[in-house]
Amino acid sequence: MSTDQTWAPVPEGSPFGVHALPYGVFSTSAHAAVPGVRIGDHALALPFLDPPEPVSGPLRGDSLDPLLAAGPEAWAAVRAWVTGLLTDPARAATVSEHLEPLSDVRMHAPFTVADYVDFYSSEHHAANVGRMFRPDSPGLPPQWKHLPIGYHGRSGTVVVSGTDVVRPSGLRKAPDETAPTFGPSRRLDIEAEVGFVVGAPSQIGRRVPTSAVADHVFGVVLVNDWSARDLQAYEYVPLGPFLGKSFATSVSAWVLPLAALEAARVAPPPRDVPLAPHLDDDPAEPWGLDLALEVTWNGTVVARPPFSTMYWTAAQQLAHLTSNGASLRTGDLFASGTVSGADRGQRGSFLELSWNASEQVRLADGSLRTFLEDGDEVTITATAPGPDGSRVGLGEVTGRILPAPPP
Repeated sequence: MSTDQTWAPVPEGSPFGVHALPYGVFSTSAHAAVPGVRIGDHALALPFLDPPEPVSGPLRGDSLDPLLAAGPEAWAAVRAWVTGLLTDPARAATVSEHLEPLSDVRMHAPFTVADYVDFYSSEHHAANVGRMFRPDSPGLPPQWKHLPIGYHGRSGTVVVSGTDVVRPSGLRKAPDETAPTFGPSRRLDIEAEVGFVVGAPSQIGRRVPTSAVADHVFGVVLVNDWSARDLQAYEYVPLGPFLGKSFATSVSAWVLPLAALEAARVAPPPRDVPLAPHLDDDPAEPWGLDLALEVTWNGTVVARPPFSTMYWTAAQQLAHLTSNGASLRTGDLFASGTVSGADRGQRGSFLELSWNASEQVRLADGSLRTFLEDGDEVTITATAPGPDGSRVGLGEVTGRILPAPPP
């Protein structure tokens, strides 16, 4: 049996075949949280399969932290071992004893988030926001094409998919109000993003070049950067997002290894402004990614944002966030910013889909929405090209809105 086939029960057309093998942490009624991989609609607990040295060390514990910290050689060794388990018919009987249906497992946060940085890398999203809020000015800030704009977020409120999100409260001021008032956000929004998980750290004072992204980035997650637009609008001048973002950021429970995205690498959009030396990437080694996202609102698909249109790549983001000598830590998470395309159906935020509440979004049940209401549920999924015409999946990130607590 070749390495592009598996004896495991993978449904036809599933993006979670042997080319994907995302890592996660899960527990069952029979065992506590352990690292594992997803294959089809099952989760495979890896520590119970007697991983050999040097594979066993990175798989100890109840998180992916040791695996992230182990570095690229260990990542490759673990992936090769897992692939062998799932493609060798002689191992089927033993390994299948540890396959658990996804319906029977509880997913946990896959890694400990160290620092969290969120970028603003979609030209379409940035231009849309500019047209809405600065109609008499150029759509993009003057520095936008010179550097990847970002802000430092709050790692302590990064939560795993499936965690409910409590509507945040804060100071907000509508245009017809004379003074700000404190209360629950009236314009609660989502941002469909892709996040990159750092494994191997770097030394403080040392820059990480664009060519070294695969030496430091372990894998990819989906991100929903929940955003209270009214709180954000009132607070963001002059220092940027704060309470309008820090209440919750959701990430998918499965981390897709960067190695699974080799077939998805594409050239980024043409840059029409000269790049600074630390951002000038090698055209022969492109780090644009052809990811197809899908945003579902209460069961209705409302957007399909294309990640391939992102102006700034993960390699450039990583290079820029270390360009001043800032170091990387195991568990650092940096996100792409909202993924939006050129068409209305490709907008990755409800701010854009509703054009700042001037248009309504119709859901399958006939209801009309602009921003999120209590009880609403949003799911973001994504797939990417894999080898030989296959697709690989990035899992999903889901969250449901709960009412703000009483004052």
